[in-house]
Amino acid sequence: MANKLAVITGASTGIGKEIAKIAAGEGYDLLIVADEPQIDAAAGELNSFGVDVQSIEADLSTFEGNDRLLAACGGRPIDILVANAGRGLGQGFLEQDPAQWRRVIDTNVVGTTYLLQKVLQQMVARNEGNVLITGSIAGLIPGAWQAVYNGTKAYLDSMSYALREEIKDTDVNITVLMPGPTETEFFRRANMEHNTPVGQGDKADAGKVAKDGWDAMTSHKPHVVSGFMNKVQAAMSHITPDTMNAKMHTAMAKPDDVEESRGGL
Repeated sequence: MANKLAVITGASTGIGKEIAKIAAGEGYDLLIVADEPQIDAAAGELNSFGVDVQSIEADLSTFEGNDRLLAACGGRPIDILVANAGRGLGQGFLEQDPAQWRRVIDTNVVGTTYLLQKVLQQMVARNEGNVLITGSIAGLIPGAWQAVYNGTKAYLDSMSYALREEIKDTDVNITVLMPGPTETEFFRRANMEHNTPVGQGDKADAGKVAKDGWDAMTSHKPHVVSGFMNKVQAAMSHITPDTMNAKMHTAMAKPDDVEESRGGL
C-alpha cells in the first residue's frame, strides 16, 4: 500500500522544515516547496527517513508557482496540506518599498488562498484530508511597525475559521497554527533581527512549535496557540483595546534607529 502524501510549503527552513520531519517520521511521502534553492538541501536531509521526498522551487506568490506545485503531485491525492509559506516585513509602512509589501501580500494571502481553494476542492470531493495553516498571534494584534505582515496573518487566522465552518459537514479538517516569535529565518529576512526588541529577544523552538501544530491538526482542533506566554498574549489581545495593542506592538517591533517623531508642518 502506497504511503499517503503530505505537501508542505515554506519547508526549506524553520517551522515548515520541522513539520516535514514529523510527517516523514509518521511515514508520509513528502512534496516540499519553497521559493529558494535551500529546499533541495532540506529534501536531502529528509531522505534519511526512508520515505519518498520531492522538492520543488517555486514562487508561491503567484498562481503559476502554485500550479507547478499541484502538477508535481502527479495526480496523487493530497492527504495533508501544510500551508506554511510566508513572508515578513518590518519597518514603518511609509518607508516600505511597494514591491516588498506587495510580495508579502501576494505570498501570504493571494498565493495561499489560491492553493487552499485548489486543494480543498480535491479534499472535499474525496471527503477526507487535513489542512494546517500557519497563521500567527500577530494576526490578533494591530502590527505597528509590521503592519502589512500582521494584516496578512489576521486574514489567515480569520479565513481558517470561515473555511472550517463552510466544510463542517465533511470529514476534511482545517487547523490554524498561531505561533509567536520563533527561532527561524523570519526576523533576518524581515530586517528585524538586530534592530528591534522582538528580533533580539527570546524565541520559541521551531521544533516545539511544529509539534504543537501537528498534534492540533491530527486531533482536528480548530486552532492552537503555541507557547504559554503566547497563549496569555492571545487571550489579552481580545480584551485589550486595539489602540493599546498597537502601542504594545510598537514596543516590540519599532526599529531602534527610528526617531521618536517625524518632522512636518
